[in-house]
Amino acid sequence: MSRDPFGTEALRDSVLAAWRGSPTRFREDANAEEDLRLGGYRDRLLVELAQNASDAAGGSPGVLRLSVVDGELRAANTGAPLTAAGVAALASLRASAKSADTVGQFGVGFAAVLAVTDAPRVVSTSGGVLFSAARTRQAVPELASARGGDVPVLRMVWPTDEADLPPGFDTEVRLPLKVDGSALLAEFARQVPDLLLALPGLRRVEVGSDVWERAEDDGVVVLTGPSGSARWRVLRVAGELPPSLVQGVEARPQWHVCWAWPMDEPLTGDVLHAPTPTDEKMSLPARLIATLPVEPSRRRVLVGPAASFVLDRAAAAYPDLVTALPAVERTALVPLPGFPLSEVDGLLRDGVLAALRKASWLPLASGEWTAPASAKVLDAPSEELVELLEDVVPGLLDAELTLPAHAKALAALEVPRMSVGEVVEALAGVGGDPDWWRQVYQALSPLADVDSTAREEMAALPVPLADGRLVSSPRGVLVLSSDTPPDLSGLRIAHPDAAHPLLLRLGATEAGPAELLDSDAVRESVHRSLDDPAMDGPELVRTVLSLVARAGGRPWLGELALPDESGEWRRADELAFPDSALLSVLEEDAPIGTLSAELAAAWPREVLAGVGVLDGFTVVEDDAPTEPDHDLADEGYWWDGADEPPTRVRGIRDLDLVARDKWPQALGLMAGDPVTWRAVTEPDGYTGWWLARYATFDGVPLGSWRLADAEGLDGLYDVVPDVGLPAHVLAAAGVRTSLEVVDEDDVNDLLARLGDPERKLADALVLRVHAALAEVADSVGVEPPDRVRVLTGEAVPADDVVVLDLPWLLGVLPGNQVLAAEGSAEVLAELLALPLASEEITGEVDGDGDEVVWSELGAVRLACDLLGVDLPTTPVVVHDDLVVEFEGERHEVSWWVAGEVPHATDTPEGLARALAWSTNRWPDRHTFAALITDPTPTVLLG
Repeated sequence: MSRDPFGTEALRDSVLAAWRGSPTRFREDANAEEDLRLGGYRDRLLVELAQNASDAAGGSPGVLRLSVVDGELRAANTGAPLTAAGVAALASLRASAKSADTVGQFGVGFAAVLAVTDAPRVVSTSGGVLFSAARTRQAVPELASARGGDVPVLRMVWPTDEADLPPGFDTEVRLPLKVDGSALLAEFARQVPDLLLALPGLRRVEVGSDVWERAEDDGVVVLTGPSGSARWRVLRVAGELPPSLVQGVEARPQWHVCWAWPMDEPLTGDVLHAPTPTDEKMSLPARLIATLPVEPSRRRVLVGPAASFVLDRAAAAYPDLVTALPAVERTALVPLPGFPLSEVDGLLRDGVLAALRKASWLPLASGEWTAPASAKVLDAPSEELVELLEDVVPGLLDAELTLPAHAKALAALEVPRMSVGEVVEALAGVGGDPDWWRQVYQALSPLADVDSTAREEMAALPVPLADGRLVSSPRGVLVLSSDTPPDLSGLRIAHPDAAHPLLLRLGATEAGPAELLDSDAVRESVHRSLDDPAMDGPELVRTVLSLVARAGGRPWLGELALPDESGEWRRADELAFPDSALLSVLEEDAPIGTLSAELAAAWPREVLAGVGVLDGFTVVEDDAPTEPDHDLADEGYWWDGADEPPTRVRGIRDLDLVARDKWPQALGLMAGDPVTWRAVTEPDGYTGWWLARYATFDGVPLGSWRLADAEGLDGLYDVVPDVGLPAHVLAAAGVRTSLEVVDEDDVNDLLARLGDPERKLADALVLRVHAALAEVADSVGVEPPDRVRVLTGEAVPADDVVVLDLPWLLGVLPGNQVLAAEGSAEVLAELLALPLASEEITGEVDGDGDEVVWSELGAVRLACDLLGVDLPTTPVVVHDDLVVEFEGERHEVSWWVAGEVPHATDTPEGLARALAWSTNRWPDRHTFAALITDPTPTVLLG
């Protein structure tokens, strides 16, 4: 007999008595063991062996050796040897000898050995025991037979004297195998690393010839095995369960939680360890090993208040595991969004995320720490931008966390991502050196290159200006080029230290002197410069003049407010240089002031002239005019008087301000300046038109004078006085050189001059004037004159005057009643409101003449032959004396036309006129007369 240090005989007797007294108890034990073998512990052999070894090790981590010897699986461990309580636990399916602070030594889990054997033995330095299905069947053959030989193995225990333990080990479990030993060891080898991590009571596990070591230092567990090393960051916390939760948890008041995070590769396909693996699938990036209440099978957690309490403590401790990692690695421990893999997984994920959101563990850009609930992360990965914004955006996370690798974790933590638009909004009103702003633009620039939406959001990006202001958008801001003067205060000009190409892409304008001068900002400032010149005037003047010095003047700069000699502010184009000759020709009350002498001395003359300061007369030019809106005196009258709207305006301004007695000097100024001289000589131009009508010498308009050598106008116009100007200047200014009738003013002027009895006019000039009037009569409307110039050269009342329209009527009309012109008698009569002669005279031929055919008159025939004129086919009535009776008086005439029949005296003069009229060759009448007198080639050619 083997010695029996553990009292196994008493245990057997107790079991046998129970079975024999109640066969039902036998069946219950058999069923319970079968459930454990086939259910909860079917694949937990190594787990249970390792748990027992870990518990046996006590305070000093132990060693577990697993090997197959002579068909037996042998599991040797160091630590406390087998005890009587342990043996009792082994032989009881419902009891355990586990203490409060151990995982368990030979508890219910020992049933796991039945998966590989039906005759397990435990050999220890304190003695040994064995179990045997065969010996149990022999002990209760009737009961075994009733179940077909199936008996509980672990209820009947016998002593054994085996003592040959491996050197250095204190206990060995020996399991005669009914499965393949090599395959079993291979499976153990796969499970060892996880068990070593879960069981800190073990420092070494040997499986066959392979060895795994566990070492821990400063919260890092290093597992070293045949394939190398694996590192785990671990965090342990412990405490006591509230008294209300102790019952039902195997009377354990203590709870333990260990979080383990694999440092070398991500955790996949993991399960909850309580503290050894369960079937509760987990999706967290770290493994939870905790003293959780589990079902008897140790596969499922017993969900309830105790489990919830421990899980809550585990979740609360999770941020401490996270903070143990370097800042850039911490988001790897954040549970990512996804469906929970189990009920426990869901509870734990929610708790962990809630704890992480409240704890301060995320690195700020400033180097401090913050909780996700107070954090913000930049949506764009830009280390430079994050550094620039660390003092602007509270809670802004470190730039490393803007990288895509952290995006899902931060989303799970509900950390808001700052879009470009939100960054721009945060920058509104922020101060900062201009160089800092330039760095901001540089950091944002890559985003503008690739994202049109971001580019649109940047439209509200603040811009520091050169004058210290901060504006809310790049639009309308001017970015200066290198040759632009620095003194540009008051305008929307980006500070040179802040200037960046991004601003140009967002609506700013690159501005050299010309662009700056033409900008809306400068235009608006100039336009409003007279509103409050005392405030911004000097500064604006310096700015604009600096730009004009580099870019030249502009017409609209005439609005710029400048100080005059008295310190008052006036438009630049209403001021003249102190030494300008223009001032000497203007009226005393002309609205043209004198520029401040100090300002005139401070700036080059051409710069001040570029803003409109007057150094002489100003020329207004417009190559595409649409209406008379060029601020030229009486421009509308000139515009209306033209046959067609002018296609170009080139006119001298302020002509109406010249003093009446200063026109010679004024014209001298115009002639001396090529620009103004071009305006004076512009064909059909405004300036010549105005000068001829409104400029005066001795109070007389220039158009009322003639040049001395314009003798053809003698009597009609007076010779211009000697004003010291050359003839070409006088002519260009409107002094007459020839007879011209352009518009109604000319017509009225000529009619007045013709009706002036004091004027002595040559007959030829009168005829030319009447002819000129007839040419424009259809296009003008004038008041009929009271006096007209008649054939006698007199200016007589118009009451009894007729306009000659039929030449033969002169034979019965006195010359002082006849007004004549070459052709167009009807339009001239209408212009002057005079009757035609043919409407007033109805004379009759007295007496009969001889009606003859023109060809019968030899001299006439020869004359027509010499001139190549066809003889009329109509007859002519020839009289020795031709008398016409009109208003009771008889008048001897040389020719007449009665109806359509010509009458003529038998004289060369009479026949020639009748012939010229009949052949429509009236201008040749004098030639006909000469040839009829002497129809020879000599007369024709001489």
